[in-house]
Amino acid sequence: MEVFVEGVGLRGPGLSGWAASHPILAGAVPYVPGELVLPPLDLLPAAERRRTGLPIKLALNAGLEALASSGRPPETLASVFTSSGADGQVIHQICESLAGEDREVSPTRFHNSVHNAPAGYWSIALRSRAASTSLCCFDCCFVAGLLEACAYCITETEPTLLVSYDVPYPEPLNAVRPITGSVGVALLLAPHATSASFARLDVQAEPGARVPTRMQDPALEALRSGNPTGRALPVLGALAEPSATALVLEYLRGRTVTVAVSPC
Repeated sequence: MEVFVEGVGLRGPGLSGWAASHPILAGAVPYVPGELVLPPLDLLPAAERRRTGLPIKLALNAGLEALASSGRPPETLASVFTSSGADGQVIHQICESLAGEDREVSPTRFHNSVHNAPAGYWSIALRSRAASTSLCCFDCCFVAGLLEACAYCITETEPTLLVSYDVPYPEPLNAVRPITGSVGVALLLAPHATSASFARLDVQAEPGARVPTRMQDPALEALRSGNPTGRALPVLGALAEPSATALVLEYLRGRTVTVAVSPC
């Protein structure tokens, strides 16, 4: 599948946006893990802003950054949202409520616990009625989302926004499902090259296990291997480089996905 990249969004520890992170991913500047910085979501009404948790803020900030450079109308843009576990803090709070004597669950918490909550808030913020898909695929959530977004982009010949996001669980869930840091990544993909395109992706699922592409920087590699959305970092690193690169990404049941990245 061949698609073209028109925009990138990135938020993570010490990765405050695509423009600021570009030299880090290109290897020109050392990566220093730091605080996660998220601008306020002014596009959401005040009531919705108060209800949003970290995963929703992370997903929407990454998506908005990818959208900003393209100039495309957001209300008509199809989207794919993907995450390993969505809002673990809300799940933890609901489990605490159900384990207590009262057993009453807050309607807001229940509303935010569903896996497509970020997609719903996206449609509210951007007034979008375009098609949207929400996926979950454990450690392969980014790769599954990339395949879905590419397939939709090509078969429907429509630009498609991919948003992947993952945040750590609180204890005791963290003990059985540890996730490193909070990472949000977005790619705006188009079926044909445009004046906004700066890279081409050739994406193909392959049978058989192969060694996945890793990050050279040890701290970035820890983020890649420890966070499901962090699996996107090799792709972002290739997008930050001016030369063509071939990548291998882990997928399900011993399969891998190859991504050839080349500049437009």
